[in-house]
Amino acid sequence: MNNSSLSHRKEEPENGILYIVGTPIGNLNDISQRALNILKNVSLVACEDTRQTRKIMNKFNITNKLISFNQHNSSIKNPKIIKDLKEGKSIAIVSDAGMPGICDPGEDIANIIKSEGLDIICIPGACAALTALVSSGFPSSSFVFEGFLPRKEVDRSKILLEISKNEKTTIIYESPKRLKKLLKELFEFCGGEREIMVARELTKKFEEHVGNTINEVIEFFKNKNVMGEITIVLKGINKKEDLNVDKFSMKKDLNDLINAGLSLSAASKYLAKKNGVKKSEIYNLI
Repeated sequence: MNNSSLSHRKEEPENGILYIVGTPIGNLNDISQRALNILKNVSLVACEDTRQTRKIMNKFNITNKLISFNQHNSSIKNPKIIKDLKEGKSIAIVSDAGMPGICDPGEDIANIIKSEGLDIICIPGACAALTALVSSGFPSSSFVFEGFLPRKEVDRSKILLEISKNEKTTIIYESPKRLKKLLKELFEFCGGEREIMVARELTKKFEEHVGNTINEVIEFFKNKNVMGEITIVLKGINKKEDLNVDKFSMKKDLNDLINAGLSLSAASKYLAKKNGVKKSEIYNLI
């Protein structure tokens, strides 16, 4: 598709098109006129939660057919959506908040639709990751989006180690119930002085930005009952911090080896050889 055809794209929904529609992440006034027009005029709207989408529809006096489409039923609903599109219907996909496809089933349906040779048009809207990033003041020209970290310990540790060594800004989503656990892990892997911003309830009445270091954020939330949607922005390291990061990594490796049954001497000898440092440097990590 060339730029000319894009600039003349009709504002009314077209037959056989899947529309991925960005919705507000908190403040309902953040929705675009174009998004409202699509939600009003498509054949049906597939929602992560129909109750959440109905709040938008009611606020802007829109009536349309809503169906549930989420991680629990997407495998069942996908064939029906494809069938409807092939029959000429227009369908909008929306998540509870933000851009469908970012940490929700919209990613899978987009891939399936493309493989079927059908068309997708994205109606852009709010995104918590980008909203938090530009609010953080951290470098934003190049960044890494991790979304929700994996629950499995091995996979989680691998990503946390990558984050600890990353020179780019990192964005993470987390639930309020697991925030304190993640902050503790970030402290273990990145150290307490790593710059961080925890954004809570973005665009809502009680929006909150908490920083500046991991130590400070841990202390802030220590005795609090955390509520609301959480987005974490972690500043990347600079080359001067590489040595400190390596020390955190080696200290963790040393503790893991000792917990696995190796003596301090044997573990230190192994890590000294592996990292090309003196054995005494490993001892000093204790």
